[in-house]
Amino acid sequence: MLALTFTTGIVDAVGYLGLDRVFTANMTGNVVILGMGLAGADDLPVLGPALALVGFLAGAAVGGRVLRTAPAGWSHRTSGTFAATGVLAVVLGVGALVATPVEGTWWAFVVTALLAVAMGLQAASARRLAVKDVTTVVVTSTLTGLAADSRLAGGAGDGWARRSLAVLLILLGAGVGALLLKVGGEQGVGVGMLFAGVLALVAAALGHRHREA
Repeated sequence: MLALTFTTGIVDAVGYLGLDRVFTANMTGNVVILGMGLAGADDLPVLGPALALVGFLAGAAVGGRVLRTAPAGWSHRTSGTFAATGVLAVVLGVGALVATPVEGTWWAFVVTALLAVAMGLQAASARRLAVKDVTTVVVTSTLTGLAADSRLAGGAGDGWARRSLAVLLILLGAGVGALLLKVGGEQGVGVGMLFAGVLALVAAALGHRHREA
């Protein structure tokens, strides 16, 4: 789950920096951008964030439907949904390497929407597993728990390591995503998605292998 959190940082960096300031995983930031864009602030995008929001909801709905009757814990269906997220990211990455998704083009909007579908599917799967403080897509609640339950706040400080790692890994993921875009140049978007997709597949495979534990 922490590895998937890391890939989320990569995906959101790719979306924001390479797909016209769109978050495809962090819907809080995406909704805020959409709201400001609708108000005409600083020429912020509207269509991209809107498509990402719809795509994320669609992916989450599919994930919820598939996992509704799945057994508790990591099941075969969980492996399937996480693997689907990775496969979709890899396919989009390869597609972006073949044809660069230029901002404002239909291909860029397709990539944005489908990548958001993948992240919605991942978020629904993570929600079903319910690993405390590791949603894989946002860290606001994680930061809140880290501070509110800390010894400084009079708490026991339980779970501080997991919470801190979740925040650190999404931070590092965003940094890696930005570097991949910089190094990859015009193909940076494809490289970033491909890298994140492969990591997601590895995490899905490891989770499936050790699901009984």
